[in-house]
Amino acid sequence: MPIIDNPHFKPSPGGEEGPRNRLRNQAKAVADSVRFEDREPEEYADLVAQYDGTFKQISAGEILRGKVLKVTDKEVIVDVGYKSEGAIPLHEFRDEGGQIHVAAGDQIDVFLEDSEDVEGYIVLSLEKASRMKIWGDIERAYQQRSVLTGRVIERIKGGLAVDIGVRAFLPGSQIDLRPVRNLDSWKGEELRVKVIKLNKRRGNIVLSRKAVLEEELEQNRRRILEVLEEGRVVDGTVKNITEYGAFVDLGGIDGLLHITDMSWGRINHPSELFRIGDRVKVKVLKFDREEKKVSLGYKQLSEDPWVQASQKYPRHSRVRGRVVSITDYGAFVELEPGMEGLIHISEMTWNKRIKHPSKILSVGDAVEVVVLEIDPSQHRVSLGLKQTEPNPWALIERKYGAGSVISGRVRNLTDFGIFVEVEEGIDGLVHVSDISRTKKVKHPSELFKKGDQVECVVLNIDVENQKLSLGIKQLEPDRWEPFFSRRRVGEVVSGKVMRITKFGLFVELEEGIEGLCHVSELGDKRVQEPEELFSVGQNIEAKIIKLNPAEKRIGLSIKALKDEAARAEVQAYVNQAASGAFRLGDLAGKLGAALEGKEDKE
Repeated sequence: MPIIDNPHFKPSPGGEEGPRNRLRNQAKAVADSVRFEDREPEEYADLVAQYDGTFKQISAGEILRGKVLKVTDKEVIVDVGYKSEGAIPLHEFRDEGGQIHVAAGDQIDVFLEDSEDVEGYIVLSLEKASRMKIWGDIERAYQQRSVLTGRVIERIKGGLAVDIGVRAFLPGSQIDLRPVRNLDSWKGEELRVKVIKLNKRRGNIVLSRKAVLEEELEQNRRRILEVLEEGRVVDGTVKNITEYGAFVDLGGIDGLLHITDMSWGRINHPSELFRIGDRVKVKVLKFDREEKKVSLGYKQLSEDPWVQASQKYPRHSRVRGRVVSITDYGAFVELEPGMEGLIHISEMTWNKRIKHPSKILSVGDAVEVVVLEIDPSQHRVSLGLKQTEPNPWALIERKYGAGSVISGRVRNLTDFGIFVEVEEGIDGLVHVSDISRTKKVKHPSELFKKGDQVECVVLNIDVENQKLSLGIKQLEPDRWEPFFSRRRVGEVVSGKVMRITKFGLFVELEEGIEGLCHVSELGDKRVQEPEELFSVGQNIEAKIIKLNPAEKRIGLSIKALKDEAARAEVQAYVNQAASGAFRLGDLAGKLGAALEGKEDKE
């Protein structure tokens, strides 16, 4: 008969029994109440042993499965199938918010710390059971190289603290495939990691997220290599950007998207189209399976707009576009995606003087332009902005014919002439040779300064090259023609020395008319230093020995005048001798003197 069903069983004295050895005390009470008058003492011991055998044999350090019997304000009573119940402090069941999540009847795992405390309960722990279970999972994950999930708690020296059920260390070098700079940004992140070092005795755990990523990367690489082929369109992520292109991660293998394969149009840098982290569709242009090198294309996903460019944008046609870039030499206008043309700075305005295209256009402006030239083979279109307006130079040609007299303001002076503003933005050049008929002008600043109002004659208009030639001297009366018409070679003239140079004297014969007396014509002997014999302002007489109306040049000679005077004197003596007024000896002396002077000259 089972002891518990024995009719002689009675509760121990004292009313309701406490937890301490309650079941064992009941067993002893039953045994004591039975009279074994005709039995041996060994049977009593067998009876107690039979009762004890109905309970588990447990020892400290085990994890047991138990059932919650009761929840008090201080502890939770748990039955683990032993002779006594276990008691667990209530605080072990509180969550982070302070709530209690346990009720009578719940099945829980507990850790046996001791078989009995001072009150007769076995000593159990929920926290230690959970910790031991976690450690078991961690040990299995370490041995099997399996993946765990943890949450970053905080940044610590050298890396991150990660909660995987227990606190573990994730070194900075094991966080990612690439070095990570801002570790603070990882706080609160859920990470998939592997255990790479484990010391349970010391409670040290070292994790690696990099190992998980490397394994996934290798799996993706094998998968992508199986399906990758030239001409295939694949998805990727922009991994890095350089001056010459972008590297795209195809999922374990990187491909190069060169800058020339990004757009049919012009781009200065890949960052104009892509940013790191962008998801893009690209086309495989070349694939070297052995070297694992992949060349990618982005523009190849759309039709080349330059194929039909000549038909769509014929020369001299007007088109509309958007300014996408401005440089020192012009502005680029997008006519359609992938197709851009250049407006050179010289083609922006007919008459405004601009130093930079930004004075006329801004990025984003919608503009109407004229196609000047198009070369689809070179992907080039030359555009004009000024051609959309009338050419003011053509109006100038109709307004001012050659010979017209105009008035303008001196805008600039140079070594070779002055620029006169005829109308706003249109200048004409008065060359230094066309400034004066009578004055030798070394530099225009001798006669003019900026802002002066001058009258000019239109000499020539070159509409194609936008050049306007003007003259000022043409307004002066021509003094040279009357002079040449009156004078002859051999004629003696008088004048004033205006300038003395190494090669001769410039002599003013009339107002604005100068002749040159070369050093070889100054006397019977060659003069080395003309300024020693003559001075500026001195009046002299000379004979005209050269007249060149075409070049407006007059050659003078003082020596020729002296020779003529000597011959005239000799001729006078000859005439007098013929009339008998001189003796023959006197005549011979005069001839000798004349001849002597000639020899010295030679």
